[in-house]
Amino acid sequence: MNKDVERILVTAEELSDITKKLGAKITADYAGKKLLIVGVLKGSIYFLTDLSRYIDLPCNIDFIQASSYGSSTVSSGEIKIVKDIDDDLTGFDVLLVEDILDTGRTLKHIYDMLSERNPESIAVITLLDKPSRRAVDIHADYVGTDVPDAFVVGYGLDYNQYYRNLPYIGVLKKSVYEGK
Repeated sequence: MNKDVERILVTAEELSDITKKLGAKITADYAGKKLLIVGVLKGSIYFLTDLSRYIDLPCNIDFIQASSYGSSTVSSGEIKIVKDIDDDLTGFDVLLVEDILDTGRTLKHIYDMLSERNPESIAVITLLDKPSRRAVDIHADYVGTDVPDAFVVGYGLDYNQYYRNLPYIGVLKKSVYEGK
């Protein structure tokens, strides 16, 4: 375990089980549909990569990048689109892939923006859900697991661009981001 991690919440083995289960569910739910998987960068990259390997359907993959955290542990509430998707959504059933659903502000902004682009449907999948922190009315159609109100890193989630490469989800020690 990394020295900056207080404890592990979701092991690598549990992450593998979650992605397999969700991939099978999506395969069943999207059979016969024109699926476009849209990953929210940068955090969703590990989850999207593993998940897509378990979706046994033809699909397109695209990415969108939004920012509201900077180097903070708390969202600023101001959403900035850094990279928009390349695909025309007309006729696609869009699956928006998020690493963590926290306040929901960023995801709601992206969801509303993509909804205006004529997709057949939009659904949300999140690896981690932190419902205790929700600030806007948005929910995930598919959830890997709930997590407590703690600052988590690993498997794509970061603090100041570090810790994404941890193979598990862990709680970051407060001393790391409080500077103590």
